[in-house]
Amino acid sequence: KMENKEVRTIHEFSEIRADKKSRNVEGLGIVFNKESRDLGGFIEIILPEAMEGVIENSDILALLDHQKQRGVLARSVNGKGSLATTITAAGVRYNYTAPNTPLGDEVREGIQRKDIRGSSFSFTIAKGGDKIEKRSDGVIVRTIKQFDKIFDISAVYTAAYTDTTVALRSLDEYNKANPPIDKTIEDKLARPKLTNEELAMRSKNNYHIKN
Repeated sequence: KMENKEVRTIHEFSEIRADKKSRNVEGLGIVFNKESRDLGGFIEIILPEAMEGVIENSDILALLDHQKQRGVLARSVNGKGSLATTITAAGVRYNYTAPNTPLGDEVREGIQRKDIRGSSFSFTIAKGGDKIEKRSDGVIVRTIKQFDKIFDISAVYTAAYTDTTVALRSLDEYNKANPPIDKTIEDKLARPKLTNEELAMRSKNNYHIKN
């Protein structure tokens, strides 16, 4: 479902380069087994098995800044096409020949000048394909165990394209099902606090103590 599409940009781990002699562009678009930065109350880790059977069932576009309307740089349909993807121990590497178009030229030059510094991808998670848990250090971790589809791998100028709306919905559901222990105790003990005078009066009334 498109409303469940998520976008991730992880600049600190992604690699992207463009060959100066040829029109070859390559990068690391999806990173395995690395903790993401804080995504808004949680961090994320993608397991290698999350990609099992995904490329063979996805129509993946190579874009600039996720903007399909600007044109397509390359494409992989069910694992075949001008966009080559390779699953390695580090993650999913991609490779394509930039087309002889203004967009292809922009991407090549942007990467060479280091204006474009990272890769980003959009995806959906398979049903039951993620797990949210709180570590002993209090950090909430979302582990992606199985993608459903990958929609695009983009060269990006900034990390502003990260969209965690779907993950935050899952996080909200997790928090509702697992309220903090402190809050649970507070809710159970939520009673109006008595002043010292009120406590003294209550003590007198309970034990019928008279001055």
